[in-house]
Amino acid sequence: MPTETILSALRDKYGHLHQDADVYLKGLLHAKPITYWDYVEVDALLSLQHPRTDFADEYVFIVYHQITELSLRLLLHELEQVTGTNQPTEQQMITKVKRVNRYTELLINSFDIMREGMSYDDYNEFRHALTPASGFQSAQFRLAEIRCTRLVNLLTRTGKQNLPEDAPVSDQFDYIYWKMAGTDHATGQQSLTMRLFIEKYQPSFIQLATQIRGSTLEEQALRLEKAGQLGTELRELLRRFDQLFNIEWPLVHLRTAEYYLDSKGENKAATGGSEWKKYLHPQYQQRRFFPTLWSEEEKANWAK
Repeated sequence: MPTETILSALRDKYGHLHQDADVYLKGLLHAKPITYWDYVEVDALLSLQHPRTDFADEYVFIVYHQITELSLRLLLHELEQVTGTNQPTEQQMITKVKRVNRYTELLINSFDIMREGMSYDDYNEFRHALTPASGFQSAQFRLAEIRCTRLVNLLTRTGKQNLPEDAPVSDQFDYIYWKMAGTDHATGQQSLTMRLFIEKYQPSFIQLATQIRGSTLEEQALRLEKAGQLGTELRELLRRFDQLFNIEWPLVHLRTAEYYLDSKGENKAATGGSEWKKYLHPQYQQRRFFPTLWSEEEKANWAK
């Protein structure tokens, strides 16, 4: 593009903002060149690891979970664009779900860092210093669930039986499945891990679930299906996402937990205090984002 054309376009841009373009152009004379380390904030990123013990592999543990949170942020970035008030086309959905699947595959494949990248003995020492923190407390994981599917699909069996589908969001959160992981079923007492998590995040979860009610990823797909626009490619991509996020990722997490907590038959407690075997195994949870895309036979054999 010729220089004069660029200058004209800049003047038009700032003119629409009622700004003097020449002032911004003069500012460029004094602007420093952009560097990779400043643009990516490398120094800030590398200053965010603060081990609580002297075990070297705790650093691996922290960085891995930060990578997980950044991957979840990428996944949420895509989900935000096809949920809520937006009404994406089938092709837009295809593009975004492909990206979401790619990020979920990254999360699954990266678990080898946890499984093979830490000393077994060291992990089983330094993990005690993390109590009562737990990966269960990842808010971004819950935000992804809320954006992906109707809340009824995230309720316990009791919740589905006791509540009408149009129940207030706050009532549905009383029966959200993940609360069962941190609740003593005999006494009803919630663990400290759960209480701290609910105190910090539940109001924002309820706010988001209320805002996007009727326009989750599942409901966007149902809208396209009703209009006869849910083609085979998108249908299979959504099924693949369900399988990746709700079967394969929990299973690889479970296998890693089994290695560190139960490989010698010790059945150690998780730092968050949950019944981790039942909580992590998708066969128990039966969580599906897109239930209408699965046959009754497929549901009966979920994660077997």
